[in-house]
Amino acid sequence: MAEVIVGDGESFESALRRFNKKIQQAGILAEARRRERYEKPSARRKRKEAKRRKR
Repeated sequence: MAEVIVGDGESFESALRRFNKKIQQAGILAEARRRERYEKPSARRKRKEAKRRKR
């Protein structure tokens, strides 16, 4: 779980930027987008295989 503690005198915008950066690094947003809709197991295997071939 990403958590940001806002310091004294810190603006909301800077705290929000730090929070967004933590979310990106943790991969939470990507995970949420991936889980938005159901993915069949065969489609998941195809996607993972394509990712392996890409590297």
